[in-house]
Amino acid sequence: MNVLLVDIDSLRADHLGCYGYPRPTSPNIDALAERGWRFEGCYVSDAPCLPSRTALATGRFGFGNGVVAHGGRRAEPYGTSADRIQEPDPATRHWFHALERAGWRTASISSFASRHAAWWFLAGLRDWHSSGKDGMETADEVVDVAIDWLTRHGRDAPWCLHVNLWDPHTPYRAPVSQEVRRVPAPVWIDEQRLAAHRASFGPLSAQDPMAVWFPGQLAFERPGVPRELRTLADVAAWIDAYDDGVRFADEQLGRLLEHVGALGERDDTLIVATADHGENLGEHNLYGDHQTVDHPTTRVPWVMAHPSLGAPRAFGALHYQFDLGATVLQLLGVEVPPRWDARGAWPALREGRDEGRSELVLSQMAWSCQRSVRWEDWQLIRTYHAGLKDLPPVALYDVARDPHLVRDLSAEQPRVVSDGLARLEQWTAAQRARNPRGEDPMETVLAEGGPSLARGHEAWYAGRLRATGRADQVERMLAAGRAYGAG
Repeated sequence: MNVLLVDIDSLRADHLGCYGYPRPTSPNIDALAERGWRFEGCYVSDAPCLPSRTALATGRFGFGNGVVAHGGRRAEPYGTSADRIQEPDPATRHWFHALERAGWRTASISSFASRHAAWWFLAGLRDWHSSGKDGMETADEVVDVAIDWLTRHGRDAPWCLHVNLWDPHTPYRAPVSQEVRRVPAPVWIDEQRLAAHRASFGPLSAQDPMAVWFPGQLAFERPGVPRELRTLADVAAWIDAYDDGVRFADEQLGRLLEHVGALGERDDTLIVATADHGENLGEHNLYGDHQTVDHPTTRVPWVMAHPSLGAPRAFGALHYQFDLGATVLQLLGVEVPPRWDARGAWPALREGRDEGRSELVLSQMAWSCQRSVRWEDWQLIRTYHAGLKDLPPVALYDVARDPHLVRDLSAEQPRVVSDGLARLEQWTAAQRARNPRGEDPMETVLAEGGPSLARGHEAWYAGRLRATGRADQVERMLAAGRAYGAG
């Protein structure tokens, strides 16, 4: 059996039709879900891009592999021990390596490794193509290369092809989709909340959007993408631009699937669609990025289709996204490396049982230092360093009833907060005990001054706040630029 893994950057699960979205953003992914399996409770263990894909490749939490951030020492894996030998340790073998050793021709069409200097992601790949554009390539460019690879190797089974599409990621630059625009953007915030967002602060917040923090990337933006969120019409236009990227990626996925079918490999290819993380579209006053460990940022799609799966199903149990890798290995009859944190779900799924994790602990160290616990209907978020954002030390949300995390219930539900904090402490202690170094990688990030993408901007940002009528927020912003509890 072949494997086609389609990895769409910044793709929120709840902006796909098969996950309940009202706009026609994803007809091809929806069609996969209609004939395959859809997982409702899939979350990345470590956000955003670099930690997430490292966790997927290694089958381990960032706590165990060392990669939790986008800069500093913890943007690199832990160093190897003195007894390292040439061959990779079978107990911690990377996902592609496990497949390659089992006889699959492995390939990746992605600029991820070069964009993030994540050379370990290439372990076990026989073929790798990078556009050289470091994530600024468009889905049609990527799919052209993938089609060429399939034309040359698609009949030489078995193979595993990873295809990485970036189009939902900022800066939004996909073509306008008139199909999507026929349904109005579901703007969930109101005028009062937008006014509060504009009075507040943070990287990529309503009054300090991408144009402020990444002016060099504006050349990639297209007309119609607002440079500041002033009105609800601007918010709608922002959502439009994001959804255009989702639709364009989905259309190009359709091209890719057509080619697999034309080769006669459709019935012998397991197709998996997922993402490295989601995207904030106003939640926590973040527009168009992935700076937190909240529900919209960490929940991702997991859709897979193959005739052997049987009847279409939707599963509601909780899973880490790296469980996907272990599940695929089990389905293919390949041994899951014993020291992986990932747990394959295939034995239960094969028997029709909807089994998963009782709880998930999720981490973010690139734009903020946060961990959260997701269990039952709850998500508790513990912030250790806000990364210049207006975030409380502890927050609690009922994600089933409040998916945009509007209402913090921590003051109303102290017992649930205590339960969540205890779960987080137990998980952290267990991970520290498993780590051969006995360390928590977040401590390294905090010792370096906090998340690398928010470091060093305090003085400049204080000046901007004063210049834009928010002088009253400067002290709070400066406090948010320090570790909570520090002096």
